Amino acid sequence: MSERLALAVDGGNSKTDLALVHANGEVLAVRRGPQSSPHHLGVDGSLDVLGRLLDEACQEAGIGRNGTPVAEIAQLQLAGVDFPSEEEEVRQAVDRRGWVERAVVGNDTFAVLRAGTERGWGVAVVCGAGINCVGVAPDGRHARFPALGPITGDWGGGHDVGVAALFAAARSEDGRGPKTTLEQAVPAHFGLASPGELAEAIHRGRIPMQRIVELAPVVLAEAGHDPAAAEIVDRLASEIVALARVALSRLGLEGKAVEVLLGGGLLQSADGRLIEKIEASMREVGPSISVHTTASAPVVGAGLLALDTLGASPEAQARLRQELGEAVRGLTGSRDG
Repeated sequence: MSERLALAVDGGNSKTDLALVHANGEVLAVRRGPQSSPHHLGVDGSLDVLGRLLDEACQEAGIGRNGTPVAEIAQLQLAGVDFPSEEEEVRQAVDRRGWVERAVVGNDTFAVLRAGTERGWGVAVVCGAGINCVGVAPDGRHARFPALGPITGDWGGGHDVGVAALFAAARSEDGRGPKTTLEQAVPAHFGLASPGELAEAIHRGRIPMQRIVELAPVVLAEAGHDPAAAEIVDRLASEIVALARVALSRLGLEGKAVEVLLGGGLLQSADGRLIEKIEASMREVGPSISVHTTASAPVVGAGLLALDTLGASPEAQARLRQELGEAVRGLTGSRDG
Protein backbone atom coordinates (compact mmCIF):
# COMPACT_ATOMS: atom_id res chain seq x y z
CA MET A 1 0.00 0.00 0.00
CA SER A 2 1.69 3.16 -1.20
CA GLU A 3 -0.44 5.68 0.73
CA ARG A 4 -1.10 5.89 4.45
CA LEU A 5 -4.86 5.59 4.67
CA ALA A 6 -7.21 5.17 7.63
CA LEU A 7 -10.72 3.81 7.94
CA ALA A 8 -12.92 5.63 10.48
CA VAL A 9 -16.28 4.26 11.63
CA ASP A 10 -18.99 5.53 13.95
CA GLY A 11 -21.44 2.66 14.19
CA GLY A 12 -24.51 3.53 16.21
CA ASN A 13 -27.95 2.21 17.09
CA SER A 14 -29.68 4.22 14.37
CA LYS A 15 -27.07 4.90 11.67
CA THR A 16 -23.46 4.28 10.65
CA ASP A 17 -20.94 6.73 9.25
CA LEU A 18 -17.81 5.41 7.53
CA ALA A 19 -14.94 7.47 6.12
CA LEU A 20 -11.74 6.74 4.25
CA VAL A 21 -9.14 9.38 5.04
CA HIS A 22 -5.49 10.06 4.29
CA ALA A 23 -2.84 10.58 6.98
CA ASN A 24 -2.52 14.17 5.74
CA GLY A 25 -6.17 14.79 6.73
CA GLU A 26 -7.68 14.57 3.26
CA VAL A 27 -11.11 12.94 3.17
CA LEU A 28 -11.33 10.46 0.29
CA ALA A 29 -14.86 9.10 0.79
CA VAL A 30 -17.73 9.21 3.27
CA ARG A 31 -20.71 6.89 3.36
CA ARG A 32 -23.76 6.62 5.60
CA GLY A 33 -25.78 3.48 6.24
CA PRO A 34 -28.09 1.80 8.73
CA GLN A 35 -27.26 0.83 12.30
CA SER A 36 -24.30 -1.48 12.83
CA SER A 37 -24.28 -2.07 16.57
CA PRO A 38 -23.06 -5.62 17.27
CA HIS A 39 -25.42 -5.67 20.26
CA HIS A 40 -28.39 -5.68 17.89
CA LEU A 41 -26.97 -7.33 14.76
CA GLY A 42 -24.29 -9.65 16.11
CA VAL A 43 -20.65 -9.33 15.10
CA ASP A 44 -21.09 -10.77 11.61
CA GLY A 45 -24.21 -8.72 10.95
CA SER A 46 -22.41 -5.58 12.09
CA LEU A 47 -19.42 -6.24 9.85
CA ASP A 48 -21.68 -7.05 6.91
CA VAL A 49 -23.08 -3.50 7.17
CA LEU A 50 -19.57 -2.06 7.41
CA GLY A 51 -18.36 -4.19 4.52
CA ARG A 52 -21.04 -2.85 2.20
CA LEU A 53 -20.24 0.73 3.18
CA LEU A 54 -16.52 0.07 2.72
CA ASP A 55 -17.13 -1.25 -0.77
CA GLU A 56 -19.08 1.91 -1.61
CA ALA A 57 -16.39 4.13 -0.10
CA CYS A 58 -13.63 2.39 -2.05
CA GLN A 59 -15.60 2.81 -5.26
CA GLU A 60 -16.12 6.50 -4.47
CA ALA A 61 -12.41 6.95 -3.75
CA GLY A 62 -11.30 4.94 -6.80
CA ILE A 63 -9.58 2.29 -4.68
CA GLY A 64 -9.61 -1.25 -6.02
CA ARG A 65 -10.55 -4.09 -3.65
CA ASN A 66 -8.10 -6.81 -4.75
CA GLY A 67 -7.97 -8.77 -1.53
CA THR A 68 -5.27 -6.65 0.09
CA PRO A 69 -5.84 -4.20 2.99
CA VAL A 70 -7.22 -0.85 1.86
CA ALA A 71 -5.95 1.07 4.88
CA GLU A 72 -3.16 1.00 7.42
CA ILE A 73 -5.45 1.48 10.40
CA ALA A 74 -9.16 1.11 11.12
CA GLN A 75 -10.69 2.97 14.05
CA LEU A 76 -14.04 1.33 14.67
CA GLN A 77 -16.14 3.05 17.33
CA LEU A 78 -19.29 0.99 17.80
CA ALA A 79 -22.32 1.23 20.03
CA GLY A 80 -22.94 -1.97 21.96
CA VAL A 81 -19.25 -2.80 22.35
CA ASP A 82 -19.08 -2.40 26.11
CA PHE A 83 -16.58 -4.97 27.40
CA PRO A 84 -12.92 -5.64 26.48
CA SER A 85 -13.94 -9.15 25.44
CA GLU A 86 -16.40 -7.69 22.93
CA GLU A 87 -13.77 -5.32 21.56
CA GLU A 88 -11.42 -8.26 21.03
CA GLU A 89 -14.13 -10.37 19.40
CA VAL A 90 -14.90 -7.63 16.87
CA ARG A 91 -11.22 -6.91 16.26
CA GLN A 92 -10.48 -10.55 15.47
CA ALA A 93 -13.48 -10.68 13.12
CA VAL A 94 -12.22 -7.57 11.30
CA ASP A 95 -8.77 -9.14 11.01
CA ARG A 96 -10.29 -12.19 9.35
CA ARG A 97 -11.91 -10.00 6.71
CA GLY A 98 -8.57 -8.45 5.75
CA TRP A 99 -9.85 -4.92 5.32
CA VAL A 100 -6.93 -3.19 7.03
CA GLU A 101 -3.47 -3.86 8.37
CA ARG A 102 -4.54 -3.11 11.93
CA ALA A 103 -7.92 -2.59 13.59
CA VAL A 104 -8.68 -0.72 16.80
CA VAL A 105 -12.16 -1.32 18.22
CA GLY A 106 -13.85 0.69 20.95
CA ASN A 107 -17.16 2.03 22.16
CA ASP A 108 -18.62 4.99 20.28
CA THR A 109 -18.39 7.19 23.38
CA PHE A 110 -14.62 7.44 22.78
CA ALA A 111 -15.35 8.96 19.36
CA VAL A 112 -17.64 11.56 20.93
CA LEU A 113 -14.91 12.50 23.42
CA ARG A 114 -12.24 12.86 20.74
CA ALA A 115 -14.61 14.78 18.47
CA GLY A 116 -15.28 17.29 21.22
CA THR A 117 -11.79 18.07 22.50
CA GLU A 118 -8.23 18.35 21.31
CA ARG A 119 -6.94 17.40 24.75
CA GLY A 120 -7.65 13.72 24.22
CA TRP A 121 -9.07 13.38 27.74
CA GLY A 122 -12.17 14.35 29.68
CA VAL A 123 -15.65 12.87 30.03
CA ALA A 124 -18.18 12.16 27.29
CA VAL A 125 -21.85 11.30 27.77
CA VAL A 126 -23.81 10.02 24.78
CA CYS A 127 -27.60 10.09 24.57
CA GLY A 128 -28.91 8.59 21.36
CA ALA A 129 -31.33 5.70 21.44
CA GLY A 130 -29.63 4.77 24.73
CA ILE A 131 -27.18 6.35 27.14
CA ASN A 132 -23.50 5.75 27.87
CA CYS A 133 -20.47 7.51 29.32
CA VAL A 134 -16.70 7.28 29.26
CA GLY A 135 -14.00 9.13 31.15
CA VAL A 136 -10.35 9.38 30.14
CA ALA A 137 -7.68 10.80 32.46
CA PRO A 138 -4.63 12.72 31.24
CA ASP A 139 -2.51 9.66 32.01
CA GLY A 140 -4.73 7.43 29.83
CA ARG A 141 -6.75 5.71 32.55
CA HIS A 142 -10.36 4.96 31.59
CA ALA A 143 -13.66 4.93 33.48
CA ARG A 144 -16.42 3.08 31.65
CA PHE A 145 -19.92 1.71 32.15
CA PRO A 146 -21.42 -1.48 30.65
CA ALA A 147 -24.50 0.46 29.45
CA LEU A 148 -26.67 -2.61 28.89
CA GLY A 149 -29.93 -1.00 29.96
CA PRO A 150 -31.88 -1.83 33.13
CA ILE A 151 -29.73 -4.89 33.92
CA THR A 152 -26.78 -2.56 34.51
CA GLY A 153 -28.78 0.22 36.16
CA ASP A 154 -29.11 2.49 33.14
CA TRP A 155 -31.91 4.91 32.33
CA GLY A 156 -31.80 7.58 29.66
CA GLY A 157 -31.59 8.08 25.94
CA GLY A 158 -34.38 8.40 23.45
CA HIS A 159 -35.99 5.03 24.10
CA ASP A 160 -36.34 5.50 27.85
CA VAL A 161 -37.54 9.08 27.47
CA GLY A 162 -40.10 7.91 24.90
CA VAL A 163 -41.37 5.12 27.17
CA ALA A 164 -41.68 7.62 30.03
CA ALA A 165 -43.74 9.87 27.76
CA LEU A 166 -46.05 6.99 26.84
CA PHE A 167 -46.43 6.13 30.53
CA ALA A 168 -47.32 9.68 31.53
CA ALA A 169 -49.72 10.12 28.60
CA ALA A 170 -51.59 6.89 29.33
CA ARG A 171 -51.99 7.67 33.03
CA SER A 172 -53.15 11.18 32.23
CA GLU A 173 -55.87 9.80 29.97
CA ASP A 174 -57.28 7.23 32.41
CA GLY A 175 -56.82 9.25 35.61
CA ARG A 176 -54.13 7.24 37.37
CA GLY A 177 -51.70 10.13 36.98
CA PRO A 178 -51.73 13.92 36.74
CA LYS A 179 -52.99 15.68 33.66
CA THR A 180 -50.27 16.43 31.13
CA THR A 181 -50.09 17.91 27.66
CA LEU A 182 -48.25 14.71 26.69
CA GLU A 183 -51.72 13.13 26.59
CA GLN A 184 -52.33 15.04 23.37
CA ALA A 185 -48.81 15.58 22.06
CA VAL A 186 -47.63 11.95 22.24
CA PRO A 187 -50.39 10.33 20.12
CA ALA A 188 -50.50 13.38 17.83
CA HIS A 189 -46.88 12.70 16.84
CA PHE A 190 -48.11 9.47 15.24
CA GLY A 191 -51.28 10.98 13.79
CA LEU A 192 -53.54 9.50 16.45
CA ALA A 193 -56.09 11.05 18.79
CA SER A 194 -55.45 9.40 22.14
CA PRO A 195 -52.89 7.43 24.17
CA GLY A 196 -55.28 4.47 24.11
CA GLU A 197 -55.27 4.40 20.30
CA LEU A 198 -51.48 4.63 20.32
CA ALA A 199 -51.16 1.80 22.83
CA GLU A 200 -53.32 -0.45 20.66
CA ALA A 201 -51.32 0.48 17.53
CA ILE A 202 -48.05 -0.41 19.24
CA HIS A 203 -49.48 -3.58 20.78
CA ARG A 204 -50.79 -4.82 17.43
CA GLY A 205 -47.56 -3.98 15.61
CA ARG A 206 -48.91 -1.17 13.44
CA ILE A 207 -46.36 1.19 15.01
CA PRO A 208 -42.98 -0.46 15.75
CA MET A 209 -41.69 -0.05 19.28
CA GLN A 210 -38.41 1.21 17.79
CA ARG A 211 -40.20 4.43 16.81
CA ILE A 212 -40.73 5.37 20.45
CA VAL A 213 -37.35 7.14 20.35
CA GLU A 214 -39.07 9.75 18.17
CA LEU A 215 -40.94 10.98 21.24
CA ALA A 216 -37.85 12.40 22.93
CA PRO A 217 -38.05 15.75 21.06
CA VAL A 218 -41.75 15.88 21.91
CA VAL A 219 -40.92 15.63 25.61
CA LEU A 220 -38.26 18.33 25.31
CA ALA A 221 -40.73 20.63 23.56
CA GLU A 222 -43.44 20.12 26.17
CA ALA A 223 -41.11 20.44 29.17
CA GLY A 224 -41.14 24.24 29.03
CA HIS A 225 -44.79 24.39 30.11
CA ASP A 226 -45.81 20.92 31.32
CA PRO A 227 -44.75 19.57 34.76
CA ALA A 228 -44.88 15.90 33.76
CA ALA A 229 -42.64 16.45 30.73
CA ALA A 230 -40.33 18.64 32.82
CA GLU A 231 -40.03 15.83 35.37
CA ILE A 232 -38.86 13.45 32.64
CA VAL A 233 -36.27 15.97 31.42
CA ASP A 234 -35.10 16.57 34.99
CA ARG A 235 -34.63 12.84 35.49
CA LEU A 236 -32.60 12.62 32.29
CA ALA A 237 -30.39 15.48 33.47
CA SER A 238 -29.85 13.71 36.79
CA GLU A 239 -28.84 10.48 35.04
CA ILE A 240 -26.36 12.31 32.80
CA VAL A 241 -24.84 14.08 35.79
CA ALA A 242 -24.64 10.81 37.75
CA LEU A 243 -22.67 9.15 34.96
CA ALA A 244 -20.28 12.08 34.58
CA ARG A 245 -19.84 12.48 38.33
CA VAL A 246 -18.94 8.82 38.85
CA ALA A 247 -16.53 8.86 35.90
CA LEU A 248 -14.80 11.93 37.32
CA SER A 249 -14.66 10.41 40.80
CA ARG A 250 -13.16 7.14 39.58
CA LEU A 251 -10.42 9.07 37.81
CA GLY A 252 -9.85 11.56 40.63
CA LEU A 253 -10.66 14.53 38.39
CA GLU A 254 -13.40 16.29 40.36
CA GLY A 255 -11.20 19.26 41.20
CA LYS A 256 -9.65 19.59 37.74
CA ALA A 257 -10.59 21.81 34.82
CA VAL A 258 -12.29 18.99 32.93
CA GLU A 259 -14.42 19.15 29.80
CA VAL A 260 -17.67 17.16 29.89
CA LEU A 261 -18.78 16.56 26.31
CA LEU A 262 -22.41 15.84 25.45
CA GLY A 263 -23.11 13.90 22.26
CA GLY A 264 -25.79 11.87 20.54
CA GLY A 265 -28.96 12.96 18.82
CA LEU A 266 -30.99 13.68 21.94
CA LEU A 267 -28.40 15.97 23.49
CA GLN A 268 -27.49 17.60 20.18
CA SER A 269 -31.11 18.71 19.81
CA ALA A 270 -31.69 19.49 23.50
CA ASP A 271 -33.06 22.86 24.54
CA GLY A 272 -31.61 25.19 27.12
CA ARG A 273 -33.48 23.65 30.06
CA LEU A 274 -31.74 20.29 29.88
CA ILE A 275 -28.25 21.68 29.23
CA GLU A 276 -28.62 24.33 31.95
CA LYS A 277 -29.62 21.74 34.55
CA ILE A 278 -26.64 19.58 33.61
CA GLU A 279 -24.29 22.56 33.82
CA ALA A 280 -25.63 23.67 37.21
CA SER A 281 -25.31 20.19 38.68
CA MET A 282 -21.81 19.68 37.30
CA ARG A 283 -20.67 22.96 38.90
CA GLU A 284 -21.63 21.40 42.24
CA VAL A 285 -19.37 18.44 41.43
CA GLY A 286 -16.44 20.72 40.55
CA PRO A 287 -16.39 24.48 39.91
CA SER A 288 -13.80 24.16 37.12
CA ILE A 289 -15.79 21.62 35.10
CA SER A 290 -17.08 22.89 31.75
CA VAL A 291 -19.99 21.34 29.87
CA HIS A 292 -20.70 21.65 26.16
CA THR A 293 -22.18 19.69 23.29
CA THR A 294 -19.84 18.36 20.64
CA ALA A 295 -19.76 20.45 17.48
CA SER A 296 -18.17 17.66 15.42
CA ALA A 297 -19.82 14.37 14.47
CA PRO A 298 -18.59 11.19 16.19
CA VAL A 299 -17.06 9.85 12.96
CA VAL A 300 -14.78 12.91 13.05
CA GLY A 301 -13.64 11.71 16.45
CA ALA A 302 -13.01 8.23 15.04
CA GLY A 303 -10.98 9.78 12.23
CA LEU A 304 -8.94 11.88 14.66
CA LEU A 305 -8.24 8.82 16.81
CA ALA A 306 -6.96 7.06 13.69
CA LEU A 307 -4.71 10.01 12.83
CA ASP A 308 -3.46 10.02 16.44
CA THR A 309 -2.35 6.42 15.91
CA LEU A 310 -0.66 7.34 12.63
CA GLY A 311 1.21 10.21 14.30
CA ALA A 312 -0.39 12.80 12.03
CA SER A 313 0.50 16.47 12.40
CA PRO A 314 -1.83 19.03 14.02
CA GLU A 315 -2.33 20.53 10.56
CA ALA A 316 -3.53 17.16 9.23
CA GLN A 317 -5.91 16.78 12.15
CA ALA A 318 -7.31 20.26 11.61
CA ARG A 319 -7.82 19.49 7.93
CA LEU A 320 -9.65 16.25 8.73
CA ARG A 321 -11.87 17.95 11.31
CA GLN A 322 -12.92 20.56 8.74
CA GLU A 323 -13.25 18.34 5.66
CA LEU A 324 -14.92 15.38 7.37
CA GLY A 325 -17.21 17.66 9.35
CA GLU A 326 -18.39 19.34 6.18
CA ALA A 327 -18.84 16.00 4.42
CA VAL A 328 -20.95 14.58 7.23
CA ARG A 329 -23.15 17.65 7.36
CA GLY A 330 -23.84 17.13 3.69
CA LEU A 331 -25.10 13.59 4.16
CA THR A 332 -28.82 12.91 4.01
CA GLY A 333 -30.85 11.25 6.71
CA SER A 334 -28.61 12.59 9.46
CA ARG A 335 -29.25 10.98 12.82
CA ASP A 336 -26.95 10.66 15.80
CA GLY A 337 -27.41 7.40 17.65
